[in-house]
Amino acid sequence: QVQLVESGGGSVEAGGSLRLSCTISGYSSEYSWMAWFRLTPGTEREGVAAIWRADGYARYAIPVKDRFTISLDDAKNTMYLDMNNLKPEDSAVYYCAADGSQLTGPSYHYWGQGTQVTVSS
Repeated sequence: QVQLVESGGGSVEAGGSLRLSCTISGYSSEYSWMAWFRLTPGTEREGVAAIWRADGYARYAIPVKDRFTISLDDAKNTMYLDMNNLKPEDSAVYYCAADGSQLTGPSYHYWGQGTQVTVSS
C-alpha cells in the first residue's frame, strides 16, 4: 500500500521560509516523477514543482521558480520542498504526489493528505 505523508506546513510572515516534507512508503519506482501541488479555495489545483527520481531533474511552475527548491533523500524515502521568500499568494494546502507526469495533476496516482501553508503580509 502506497502512503504519502506531508509535514512542515505552518504560518509565516511574508519573506519567510518553510520546508515541507513528504515521507513515502510502499513506492520505490526509480523512473518516475514525484511532485508538489497546491490548492487554494476557489482555484484549480496548481503544480508547484516536480522531480524525476532517477537523476533529480526538476521542473518548477513560473510563480515559484527561483524561490522554491524540490529535492529527494532516497535514503530517508523523503521528498522536500524548500520555500523561500514566501508571499501571501503562496498560501494554500500543499500536497505531495507520486507516479505521474511532471506538473500534470490528473496524471498522478498517489497523493498525500495535504499540509496548510499560510503566509501573512
